[in-house]
Amino acid sequence: MLTAAGVGAGDEVVVPAFGNVELADAVTQAGATVVFADIDPVTYCLDPDAVEAVMTPQTRALVVVHRFGRTADMARLRELGQRHEVLLLEQGESELPYDEIAQRRERAAYLDGRLRGVRTPVSGDGHTYQQYVVRVPGNGRPDRDAFAAAVRARGVECRVPVKTPVHRLPGFRRDVHLPETERAADETLSLPVDGTLTKREMQRIVSACNALGGLLQPAF
Repeated sequence: MLTAAGVGAGDEVVVPAFGNVELADAVTQAGATVVFADIDPVTYCLDPDAVEAVMTPQTRALVVVHRFGRTADMARLRELGQRHEVLLLEQGESELPYDEIAQRRERAAYLDGRLRGVRTPVSGDGHTYQQYVVRVPGNGRPDRDAFAAAVRARGVECRVPVKTPVHRLPGFRRDVHLPETERAADETLSLPVDGTLTKREMQRIVSACNALGGLLQPAF
């Protein structure tokens, strides 16, 4: 899409660093320069204020990525794109059937009301819970990784959604200040929430997490 829109050498494209490297690769393959902007700590999508802060006269495009079932603040981002006359592109997530979304919301509500010692995701804005992403409070990545290992040892599958922000990867390393991106990469953990989970499996998730929650001091 970037190439078709005429984006190329001399142009800058603003993207999130919290996510996959493929997007930055696509910008580079188009011949443009990657510029990273910070994310909103609630939606994990690009923060409009952070985007505007990194825009320059060379900014030609902005790529918005929707994360974990939450959508970015498209009203503000569209206004920003129109005001600065830059191309706005969206990268969405695979659409889930309505029944599956309803089941995920039910399971998310169950976890929201019972998990202790972790920060549960903020609901709202049509959250579809592509992933149920919590924050593990404490000392950042060491505590999050220890928490994940302990939860797995109790028979609950979990995963770190973004292990390393793109601006820390070889080839895209940048000396930029992205505090919310760094914090999210250090603290987030994705717990099971798909519609096939049984009541017993949900109880196991809660039990495994709550057994550890008291060991960590919330840093809210």
